[in-house]
Amino acid sequence: MSNFVAPEVKKFVAWDYLVFAALFLVCASIGVFFAVKERKKKTSKEFLVGGKQMTCGPIAFSLTSSFMSAVTVLGTPSEVYRYGASFVLFFLSYALVIVFTAELFLPVFYRSGITSTYEYLELRFNKVVRLAATLIYILQMILYTGIVVYAPSLALNQVTGFDLWGSVVATGMVCTFYCTLGGLKAVVWTDAFQMIVMVAGFVTVLVRGTTLNGGSTKVWEDAYEGSRLNIFDFDIDPLRRHTFWTIVIGGTFTWLGIYGVNQSTIQRCISCKSEKHAKLALYLNLLGLWTVLVCAVFCGLVLYSHYKSCDPTANFISAPDQLMPHFVMDIFSSMPGVPGLFVACAFSGTLSTVAASINALATVTFEDLVKKGFPNLSEKMSTWISKGLCILYGILCTSMAAAASLLGGVVQASLSIHGMCGGPMLGLFTLGIVFPCANWKGATGGLLAGITLAFWAGTGSFIYPAPPTKSIPLPLSTLNCTLANSTEALTTAAPMATPDRPLLADAWYSLSYLYFSAIGCLGCATIGLLISFITGPNKGEDIPPVLIKPVCNLFCFWSKRLQAFLWCSVRHDSQEVDFEKNLPEVIANKTGTDDTFKNSVNRENKRHFPGYNPKEKSYTNLSRESRL
Repeated sequence: MSNFVAPEVKKFVAWDYLVFAALFLVCASIGVFFAVKERKKKTSKEFLVGGKQMTCGPIAFSLTSSFMSAVTVLGTPSEVYRYGASFVLFFLSYALVIVFTAELFLPVFYRSGITSTYEYLELRFNKVVRLAATLIYILQMILYTGIVVYAPSLALNQVTGFDLWGSVVATGMVCTFYCTLGGLKAVVWTDAFQMIVMVAGFVTVLVRGTTLNGGSTKVWEDAYEGSRLNIFDFDIDPLRRHTFWTIVIGGTFTWLGIYGVNQSTIQRCISCKSEKHAKLALYLNLLGLWTVLVCAVFCGLVLYSHYKSCDPTANFISAPDQLMPHFVMDIFSSMPGVPGLFVACAFSGTLSTVAASINALATVTFEDLVKKGFPNLSEKMSTWISKGLCILYGILCTSMAAAASLLGGVVQASLSIHGMCGGPMLGLFTLGIVFPCANWKGATGGLLAGITLAFWAGTGSFIYPAPPTKSIPLPLSTLNCTLANSTEALTTAAPMATPDRPLLADAWYSLSYLYFSAIGCLGCATIGLLISFITGPNKGEDIPPVLIKPVCNLFCFWSKRLQAFLWCSVRHDSQEVDFEKNLPEVIANKTGTDDTFKNSVNRENKRHFPGYNPKEKSYTNLSRESRL
């Protein structure tokens, strides 16, 4: 390969470090603020789920910030630069995911009154299924968090000169600090602040990059001429890395595993003061997802326009994930402090994701493991244990960053892990929520089958990568790069022998990484149903209606009789409970209420579960001990 003269790119200066340090200081300050503000409210519930009185605004910001991590800030523009703008099709995937989460999964979790999503599995199946799912989730989030911490630190270290392990340790320490002090409220409000920083960083890069490259029209023309705008590829080949079908179908399964049944997401949603607020938070979050996605994709097009004649990956940088930091240091070399803003942007994504992971891991471990072993803990001891778990997982996630160096590009690696672990979990919850006939034996067998299939495909793809014809990047030019003066004789490399590949390497192991989740989900659901029918399906009348979502009502809206038949004996039409004891405060505290009003309220409420508030036409948390 030819050697090129690398352009001079400046490193961080004092102003950059100052801007970057300010981000960490603000985040830590939020943790201190909530630690002082909530010091008299020492319950573990207050610490882990914010007293279940959060509103939709900060939760929406928090959701977007948590899953639009440094993987998005650094990885997505690089993907677009190398493979084209087809990544924008996640626009459709995100929409489908939010609709399914808000209308299928969230109502069941919210009305069940749970703190950990895996509590649902014990209510629906048994303790064995809950424990297995909890352990898989802990493994998934520790691996994923390792990537989120390590990848941006490495990229920024090699391009900006920012110390690698210094940034890794600083990230872990700050997240652990404000999670441990302030609990979920600190995480949510810090995420909201970090979301603003992330978008500000993107916009700054976009404005400067577009201006330097002749305006948005010129950037668009360059992208078109470089085939970066060939978005709609309807090839149905599942081995192709990114096509319309792999992104829309595979991407929906992958992100549904992240959003629909992931503790990090559901914990935020059930911390809202009503189901209406929780749903609104999800739909507002969709706007945030779209905003960040469009910014990241357009950044990739600006990258291509800037480097279309001299590809930095040819010789200047060692990994594609370093493209964005290299670009920022290149275009902002004369503007001290602005590179620091971009680094703050990248690390905002990292901080929010790591904090969400630590908080969710602490919640799951406390609810699913600690409370099971020690059911009589005092509230004070429960809160201290929750904080101790935050510290433990902060150290563990930071330490796991070292293992992330063994994986490939950050986008593919992170979504692969979510697919391999999240897909079977999605199948497990789908079994419980949609199919009343599924029993605990089917759930256990299905989970094992789904995990086996997903890890078989995923691990095989890491060992035997797909053939270049299925994932080859679009052409990149070095025409205007300056050749280095070299006295070394040019040598011709001997052709390398093609390594032996097993029979499955060019088929099963070459599946697009976005299908790992679909394989795990469908495998779990199919095997689970099969085992359930063989061992004797559950009887619908034995299952509390709150644990099942009657999706058949949507498709059979014209026939009540057909709906009742498809409920499989689950008594969705007889949710009779003592609403006199469970009336919301807005009704219980209402004075001068006559009998006619009270009777009409009771008749209306008999069609709903406890906690229904007819004034808001939504389910609300019955606890009112605190407000944000």
